[in-house]
Amino acid sequence: MSFAPLAPTILSAPEQVAPETWILHSVQEATGAPLLVYLNSMVIRGSEPIIIDTSTPANREQFLEDVFGIVEPEDVKWVFLSHDDVDHTGNLDIVMDRCPNATLVSSWAITERHSNAFTFPLDRCRWVNDGDSWSAGDRTFRAVRPPLYDSPTTRGLFDESTGVYWAVDSFACPMPGGLVESAADFDAEHWRNGMSMFMYHALSPWLSIVDPVKYEASVNASRSLNPSVLATAHSPVIRAEQVDAAYDLIAEMPSIPCPPCPDQSVLDAVLGMAQPA
Repeated sequence: MSFAPLAPTILSAPEQVAPETWILHSVQEATGAPLLVYLNSMVIRGSEPIIIDTSTPANREQFLEDVFGIVEPEDVKWVFLSHDDVDHTGNLDIVMDRCPNATLVSSWAITERHSNAFTFPLDRCRWVNDGDSWSAGDRTFRAVRPPLYDSPTTRGLFDESTGVYWAVDSFACPMPGGLVESAADFDAEHWRNGMSMFMYHALSPWLSIVDPVKYEASVNASRSLNPSVLATAHSPVIRAEQVDAAYDLIAEMPSIPCPPCPDQSVLDAVLGMAQPA
């Protein structure tokens, strides 16, 4: 039996969400459900351009075309790695090779966890922890951990000049069958149910046992930034009009009953549909 090495991705054009700021999209079909999931990264051009996460191996060709259609490789000054999952690190080695003037912004934890997959050029690295800021020419970036995450290395990124917040995997929600360009286009029930499914089963299964007071403080840590845009890895863009609603949903997550997780019966059904008639 042979195995396809990479999940197919559906291409979607880069989306400008603020001055000098683009979300780079690819889209993957969910297994066994008529759903699509964004696999996003970002580029901020500015006076010292930054690439935020490096997409998936499956999307390599399009990702590189999208990135370097916005900024020349030699002009990239920063590459920010939010955490060590493959959909965020899939093209890290190529990006660092092609961007000789870039500093890799990561952390001790990412370096330790991901060094079996990537040789970190320590002389080209800068380690930032939750709450740290640094100057990048015409703007200041602040590393702020999002409310929910699936890796202890996770740090989001807040651009103080535009108010755009890269919330990494928080606020993730699949799309019901077709591409959705804005969270404003979600039906309210789908947004709530889709986010809870993603949060409980793909991101933060510990939600049901969190301390409510400490969790609220974690949510407010990024909410208090008053983001103008929430850009996330697995959701359509969340613009200013939906930011409060998105944070209200995230705050509500621990009180939502854990939705059922697809099990072997679902896999059997998927395999049955794939069998030739």
